[in-house]
Amino acid sequence: MKKKILFSLAAFVALFIITGCGDKKEEKKEENNSKQEVEKDTKESEKANMSETVILDKEGIKVTAKSIKYNGFAGPEIKLLIENNTDKKITIQTRNFSINGIMIDDIFSADVSEGKKVNDSITIFKEDLELANITTIKDIEFDIEVSDSNYDTILKQEGIKLTTDANDYVQKYNTDGKLILDQNDVKIYVLKKDETDSNWGSDIYVYIENNSSKNIIVQAEDVSIDGFMIEPAFSSGILSGKKIYDTITFFESDLKENDIKEIKEIDLKFRVFETSSWDDIFVTDTIKINF
Repeated sequence: MKKKILFSLAAFVALFIITGCGDKKEEKKEENNSKQEVEKDTKESEKANMSETVILDKEGIKVTAKSIKYNGFAGPEIKLLIENNTDKKITIQTRNFSINGIMIDDIFSADVSEGKKVNDSITIFKEDLELANITTIKDIEFDIEVSDSNYDTILKQEGIKLTTDANDYVQKYNTDGKLILDQNDVKIYVLKKDETDSNWGSDIYVYIENNSSKNIIVQAEDVSIDGFMIEPAFSSGILSGKKIYDTITFFESDLKENDIKEIKEIDLKFRVFETSSWDDIFVTDTIKINF
């Protein structure tokens, strides 16, 4: 979550500096283009409205999904009304968030004092929607976890589903990349390499399908770039039947230390294990990825 916030703030500051230094003509052109994009997004968003729905009503705690709005700073927002009719202060958070069958990062955590109400929002990152090629929000699924002031879980509500009125929308999944793993109903595609726009160093974009009956976590190990062992940042949690778009990130400092200016070949293994038990499902042989 911190990563997403830092990315959004960095993008905002960078945009401010760039537009402030550019000439007026270019600034006007970008302003018009930006306005057209906003109008386009708004027009598309109007097709996907959501009816008010009570998503939790247990043990004195009631949560109502009021609507979905598309003009949030970081992206779309699901507006919630939370009512705490208990005698304890509570914290409500979301878990396992997905849109149209694709696991997506979200931000939501609300504190509600005993006997009080609060209006809050689940924030969905626009950049994640773009990466997953989600142009219309149709199906939303997530879990809710409620804890007390001692951080002890007092209530869970799993498998919450919300649906917009975009009934005709069909989500497309990007399988145009290179299929590097197809084992035990788990598929991994390499989509692209990004060595210029990454916030940390270099990113390898992957698309993963979990078509198994188990909730899984996928991690990379024994990773080397052009023969040099380098540990990336990568760990993807995927619910049964869901998909995810993620990145295998190599830090700039590690690449510089090994004098790697361009990634040409990666060797790695994938370890796939069950989320609840942490038991291994399988570990692959070494997979070679060439660019």
